[in-house]
Amino acid sequence: MSDILFKAPLVYEPLRNNRFILSFPADLGIQSWWVSASGMPSINQNVTEMPFLNTSTWVLGRYTWEDIEVTFRSFIGPSTTQALMEWVRLESESVTGRQGYAAGYKRNITISMLDPTGVAVQQWVLINAFPTTVNFGSNSYDSDDIATATVNLKYDFAINVF
Repeated sequence: MSDILFKAPLVYEPLRNNRFILSFPADLGIQSWWVSASGMPSINQNVTEMPFLNTSTWVLGRYTWEDIEVTFRSFIGPSTTQALMEWVRLESESVTGRQGYAAGYKRNITISMLDPTGVAVQQWVLINAFPTTVNFGSNSYDSDDIATATVNLKYDFAINVF
């Protein structure tokens, strides 16, 4: 019973939600310091039922990686909106109606969780990520908050590097 009163030893430093960096390929022009919030990879594993007589056995079916929502602070220059729209234009150009090839708009994005000294101690790579929804926020005369943009990223799969 007294075991439940023990605390985690000090040698085990917990990860903190506010110590992370998202890294984007340089050709997108998206700066890591624009990011104010980000989701982490999440996997959804379906199950398949195998009925037999009056019972069932379950096995794994297909799985999918869930979208990640990333919130960006909007800056005037360099323009957050412009950089995000350039990535969207690689997928779909609203002026001409053309769409791009997947090889042209899919990018690998890295999420690094940091220790207190700034060293990456956990790293995920989102393989072939691309924006599916981009919301450039809203305006209000009643607010002096920093403008933000929210992007949902779809990716083929994620790799937990370490």
